[in-house]
This record gives sequence, C-alpha cells and structure tokens, in this order.
Amino acid sequence: MIKSMNIAWWVQRWSELHPNKNAVIYEDERISYLQLHQRANRTGCWLQSLGIEKGDRVAVMLKNCPEFIEIYLACSRLGAIFVPINFRLAGPELEYSLKNSRPRLFVFGHEYAETIRELKLQKGFPLMLLAYVDDESASYGLINYAVDVKALNGQKPFLTKSLGPSDPEEPHVIMYTSGTTGQPKGAVLSHRKTFFNCLNAEIFFRLNFDDIMLIILPLFHSGGLFIQASPVLYKGATMIIHSRFDPVKTYQDIENYRVTKLLGVPTLYRPLLGVEAEQKRDISSLSVCAIGGEKTTHELLIQCKEAGFPVRQIMGQTETSILLWASEEDSLRKPGTVGRPVFHAEVGLIDREGKQVKPGEDGEIVVRGSIMMKEYWQDPVKTEDTIKNGWLHTGDVARMDEEGYFYLVDRAKDMYISGGENVYPAEVEKILKEHPEIEDAAVAGIPDQIWGEVGHAFIIARNGFNLTEEEIISFCKGKLARYKWPKKISFCNEFPRTTLGKIRKSQLIRSSYNSNS
Repeated sequence: MIKSMNIAWWVQRWSELHPNKNAVIYEDERISYLQLHQRANRTGCWLQSLGIEKGDRVAVMLKNCPEFIEIYLACSRLGAIFVPINFRLAGPELEYSLKNSRPRLFVFGHEYAETIRELKLQKGFPLMLLAYVDDESASYGLINYAVDVKALNGQKPFLTKSLGPSDPEEPHVIMYTSGTTGQPKGAVLSHRKTFFNCLNAEIFFRLNFDDIMLIILPLFHSGGLFIQASPVLYKGATMIIHSRFDPVKTYQDIENYRVTKLLGVPTLYRPLLGVEAEQKRDISSLSVCAIGGEKTTHELLIQCKEAGFPVRQIMGQTETSILLWASEEDSLRKPGTVGRPVFHAEVGLIDREGKQVKPGEDGEIVVRGSIMMKEYWQDPVKTEDTIKNGWLHTGDVARMDEEGYFYLVDRAKDMYISGGENVYPAEVEKILKEHPEIEDAAVAGIPDQIWGEVGHAFIIARNGFNLTEEEIISFCKGKLARYKWPKKISFCNEFPRTTLGKIRKSQLIRSSYNSNS
C-alpha cells in the first residue's frame, strides 16, 4: 500500500519500465529515470552514513537543481521528513524555521554559507549536521555533499521493516508557511497527501507520459514541488528545471524542448508578456498553462491567451495544494472566478456558526479529504484553530454561484501576496515595532502592477523623532526577507480604530490615496 504512495518507488518503477526516459533536464544536463533512481539510492546511502533514520528531519535550502530532487527522493525512501527552506529568508527567519523543525541535517547551497555561518548552528543543541552542495575545494569545515555522494555510486540504502514509511499517513514533508502572528508554521504533509495532490494535478494538467513540464517556480514551494515536480515523476514524464526565472530563457526552452505544460504566478507571466517580439519563440507546443498564487485580473488572462499561453486558473495553499481550478474557457467566461473544487477533495463554504452557506452568500472556504495537512509541526494550538471537526479552515472568504464556481471575496486571515509569496502584515509589524524610534506600525497590502501586491507601512514615530523612509527600509534588512519589506511608507500622528481598538487599515489606505490625489 505505502509503496504505491511513495514517490521514490515511482521513480524506481519508471527506471525499470523506461530506464532511458529523461526524468530531469537541468542546464542541458539530461538525467534519465535510471540515473535519477541511482542518484536517489546513493543519496539514501549518504543519509544513512550520517545516521539519518526514519522520522529525522532533513532540511534543504537550495535553488532549483537536481540535488534538491535527489535528497527529496532519498528522504521519501528512508522515511525521513523532508523540510524545504525558502532561500529568500533573512537570518532570523531561517533560524526560527530550523529551531522549530530541529533537523538532524541541514543541506544548503554554498552561496548561503555566510548567512548560515552567522547563525552558529553547529554550536546549538541538539546538534545539527551541516552540508553544502558545491564542488569547490573550500569546505568551510563542513560536509561536502557533491564529493561524498560520488563515493557511494552504485550502492543502495539498507532498508528493514523499521526503516522507510510503512503507513501513508506518516509525515513526508514539513513545508513552512508565513505565520499570522509573526512566526512561520510548519505544515506536516503526509505521503498520502502527496499522492492525492499528484492525482489532482494529473487531472488538472491532463498530464501524461509524453509531457514535458517546465518548472520556473521554486521547488521549496507547494507549486513547484507538489503541483509540478511530484506529478511529473508519478506519470513518468519529463521536467525541465530552471534555477532562476529568466523570461527569455523560458521562451527558448519552450521552443527547444517542445514544452507542453507550465505553471506560473502573475508576477512571472507579466515579464513573459513583456519580452521584446524578436526575443520571443514558438510556444505552440504548450497545451496547458496554469496561473495562480495571487490575484489574477481578467485583463491578464486575455493577454495570456492572445500571446499563446493557454492559461487555466488554480487556487490553493501550502496546507492543501490545489483546491480549486477553472479551465481556460471558464476562466474567461466567468471573470473573477477561482474555479470549482478539484476531484480528490471536499470543498465547502460555511458561515461563522459552521453552517453551509447558500449560493451567492459569503462564507469561509473549508476543505476535507486526503489532500489536507496532518497538523502544524509541534503546534497543537494552531492546529486546533485550523482543523475543526475534520475540516481544514483556509481563512479565505468566498462566494459560490449556481454552477458551483467560487469567487474570492476576502481573506479572513490578514495577508497579502507579493510576487507569489504570502506576506502576513503581523510579521512585518512585529519587526517594525522593534525600531526604537517607532511608536506603532500598521502594514497592509496594496495593488502593484509588477508584484500584484506590495506592503504599505503606516508609521507613528515616537515623540521628538524624525524618521525617514530609508531608515525604515534599512532596519528591515537582515530581519525580513526582501519581498516582505514595505514598498511604500506613510507617517501618521494616530491610527483610526474600531470600538474594540483594531486599526482600520482600509481607512488608512483611503486617506493615503486621497492625500496623494
């Protein structure tokens, strides 16, 4: 039972059935299913040589690369829990995720070595092994993944009944999502969830053995790992992975490799549409493109269609992956819709009393089924707040029409999305309030042509202090990931509040626009 839901076994089966089929293409390096299986085996041996056992966490902070996939597969085979880390995080944010997940091993790209060295992780408790992925001779006194795994070529990990996952509900991945109260939350995702996410993606993408999927989203996110890479390996298809987004290279690879499937956020599609005509290439091979992760305008959907991108919409979150989707036709026929529920999930709308709402009425989106997370890692309070009576509460408010299509109305949880990344204002406000010259701070998301939404910070300075925008932005450096820095700052004498003392952010934004008009 568990084998059929284990991604490492899928790769093994394809290595037996179609050993020479391309599994991964990275910077023109082609890795067959047999080679990928062998690489996952040697990585599994390497993990065992370091004492990694079932249930141990293995954290990885890498740009998109084959090593990311190898370690992901090796952990899946051994029953170790894979913890992908956002490489955009600032030092304190990274430190929190590591202290919360407490990995036995942390593997990272050499370009992050200086940031990690400043955290002094090797002096912490419990002890954490540190390894970096690079062929450079400078080892920083750490384990060198690239060198060590080569010595294990041709070897297979030693597995017994006590090793490797034996139940589909066992944890597969801990994926961190930004916290509403200032700290990230580790969503614990099971092997069963990965499997059913793949089944949903298979239906949504019309995915088959001959498909070629281009992955430009980061693999540390649900979109890259669970909606693209994992389903590709389930179907025996081929993935092309880019270490960073380059609009011109994206066009080139679509034409050169005859890419059939693509997923992106609006922040990526806009630059693609803006590429000069002479640099664009033939993209007629694309059969399905998906867009999601942030608000998508009807105008952008029309522009994508006119440019040759057959775009269909998706909506989801880390805790569930894809929840809702709409076809190309329905996305255009019903402006503003985020789609209907995926096949393998129950999705509903409820009011504050927990009762199902009628079509046309607002309600919170709730989910039940095999695609929902198990819990938040070592956080029973937030888990109980999110999963009630078997239903996962998303925090998103929507309404549904008579045909069952959902329309996002608001987010019950205070959050905005900038360039496909969730940003919780509470997290940013917490840092800003640490500034000795700031009395109070409020942050809200505002529309932005490039990033979809950006942060607008409203600041009350302490008496006698004259702050500048530059000083506030400089204070965020090293404390918050760059995409969380406020892009606009306004200074106030006081904040409008409700009778309960809550800041009226919508009134702040209106006042700011009125004063600028």
